[in-house]
Amino acid sequence: MSDNSVSLHRVLKASPEKVYRAFTEAAAIASWLPPYGFVCTVHEMNVTEGGSFKMSFQNFTTGNSHSFGGKYLELKPNESLKYTDTFDDPNLPGEMTTSVWLSKNLAGTEIKITQTGIPSMIPAEMCYLGWQESLEKLAKLVEPNIPDA
Repeated sequence: MSDNSVSLHRVLKASPEKVYRAFTEAAAIASWLPPYGFVCTVHEMNVTEGGSFKMSFQNFTTGNSHSFGGKYLELKPNESLKYTDTFDDPNLPGEMTTSVWLSKNLAGTEIKITQTGIPSMIPAEMCYLGWQESLEKLAKLVEPNIPDA
């Protein structure tokens, strides 16, 4: 966590295909990306290279929200994603870049994430903790194997 960047690593008991879908389907990402205590609204999500997205996180306690958006720079289905994030709030300037790598292993999927360019107003440690919560929620979404009824 130097230079206001974070790196994360997890192993999920799910296929790379299922984990990739969690990053590329609006309803799925809205369910796991916001840290605890926040709800997410996906306003736009065009998952193509050069495509854009727009989301907002609302603090469930206070009702305050912040919105952000970005562009998809690279997409390799079931293997990797790279995208930018820019906050609408002028107090959070700059552009973050998030890179996600997925690789199949014996347990399921190894996921590695790096996020660089985090605005200086956001301590990297807080960003890291937020990602930890998000990844915990991601695991709860992708790891259950629920058969069709």
